[in-house]
Amino acid sequence: MIASRWRDLRSRLHAQLRPVDVVASLLLFACAFPGSMVGLPGSDLRVPWWPGVLLAGISCTALLWHRGHPRVTVAVTTACAVAMAALGYLLTVLLLGPLMAALYSLAVRVDRRSTRLYALSAATLLVVGTDLLLDPSDHSLDAKAVSTVTILLLRGVGPAAWLLLPTVLGSTVRLRRAYLEEVKARAEHAERTREEEARHRVAAERMRIARELHDVVAHHLVLANMQAGTAAHLVRTHPDQVQEILADLSGTTSAALRELKATVGLLRQADDPAAPTEPVPGLARLSDLTGSFEPAGLKVTVSTEGEPRSLSPGVDLTAFRIVQEALTNVTKHADTSTAWVNLAYAQDRLTVTVTDDGGGPTPSGPTPSRPAPSGPAPSVAPNTGFGLVGMRERALSVGGRLRTGARPEGGFQVTAELPLHPASLEEDRIR
Repeated sequence: MIASRWRDLRSRLHAQLRPVDVVASLLLFACAFPGSMVGLPGSDLRVPWWPGVLLAGISCTALLWHRGHPRVTVAVTTACAVAMAALGYLLTVLLLGPLMAALYSLAVRVDRRSTRLYALSAATLLVVGTDLLLDPSDHSLDAKAVSTVTILLLRGVGPAAWLLLPTVLGSTVRLRRAYLEEVKARAEHAERTREEEARHRVAAERMRIARELHDVVAHHLVLANMQAGTAAHLVRTHPDQVQEILADLSGTTSAALRELKATVGLLRQADDPAAPTEPVPGLARLSDLTGSFEPAGLKVTVSTEGEPRSLSPGVDLTAFRIVQEALTNVTKHADTSTAWVNLAYAQDRLTVTVTDDGGGPTPSGPTPSRPAPSGPAPSVAPNTGFGLVGMRERALSVGGRLRTGARPEGGFQVTAELPLHPASLEEDRIR
C-alpha cells in the first residue's frame, strides 16, 4: 500500500515538474549564495549566510509548482523574503529572484485584479512589515557611513521596484496572449463564416439553376406535347397542316436544346472555352415567347402601361421567366385559348400581370378550343406544384413579391411586382 502511494506521488511529481522549471530554480538558488553576503555600503553584515540560503532554497523549491499553484507559490516566496528582511539581509535582486519569478508566473496565469492584490501585498509586507519587525536601533548600520536616503532606497524603493517589474512584464505577456487568442478566434470565425457563405451561395446557385431548368423544360415540353398531339389529331383529317405543325415542333425542340445548353453551361468553370455565349433571355424576347404558344392554340395579347424603363439583368430575366411559367400553366391547366400579359411601369417598379379566362383544371379529354393532345390532360390545379413556387422564389430573389389566385369573373391571374434595380446576390450572379 505504501509502495503504491509512493509510486502515485512520484508519478504526479513527474507530471507537474518540467525540466525548464528545475533548471530555473537551480539557477535562482545559486544566486542566493552571493546574495546572502551583500550588505549596506559602509556596514558589516552581522547575519550568517546560511539562513538566507536556506530560505532561498525553500522559495526555489516552491517555484517548481508555480504552474499549477501560482498563488500559493507567491505566498510562500513572499513569506521567505519577509523572513530574510527580518533577519537583516539586504533584499537585492539576488534574494528576491524566486519572488519575482513567482509574481511573473502569477501575472501570466491569473486575472489582473488578483495580480495587483498579491503584488501590492508582497511589496507592503517587505517595505512596511520589515521596518515594524526590525528594531530601529539595531539595523547593523553605521549612521555616519550610510545616509538616510540610501537606506530608504535600498530597503524601501528597491524591493518595491524589483517586484513591480515582473508584475508589469507578466501582465503584458498575458494581455498579448489574450490578444493573439482573440485574433485567432476571429480568424477562425471569419473562416467559418466564409465557408458558410460559400455553402449558402452554392445552395442558392443550385436553386437558381433548378428554377431555370424547370422553366425551360416545362415550357418547351408542354408546347412540344401540344404540337405533337395536334399533329396526331390532324394527320388524317387535315394532312396539309401537319407539315407546318411539325416545323413548329422542330423549332420548339431546337429552342429547348439551346436554352438547356445555356442553362447547364452555367455549371462550367469561368475559364472553360466551351462555356455558352448565348445572351440571358429578357422581356426583349417577349414577342418570341408569346408567339411560341400560338401553335399550341393559345393566343397571347401583350399590353404596356407607362413608359418602358431599362431593367437590371436579374429583374429582366425574372420577369421573362414568370411570364413564361404563367403562360405554360395556362397551356397545361386552363380551358381557354386566350391569355393576356400586361406590363405596368412605375417610377421604381414593374408590375407583370398574366391573366386568362379559362375554367380551371381540365379533368380529362380535349378542350373545345384546342385539339386533343396525344396523352391524357393534366389534372393539377393551377395553384399547386413547383411552378408557382419557382415564380415566387424568383420574385423574392430580386426583392419583389408574387400574388396568384382565381379571378371573380373566371380564370386565373398571376401578378408580380418587381423593383427596377434591386441590390441582391441574385442580381450579382446574373451579371
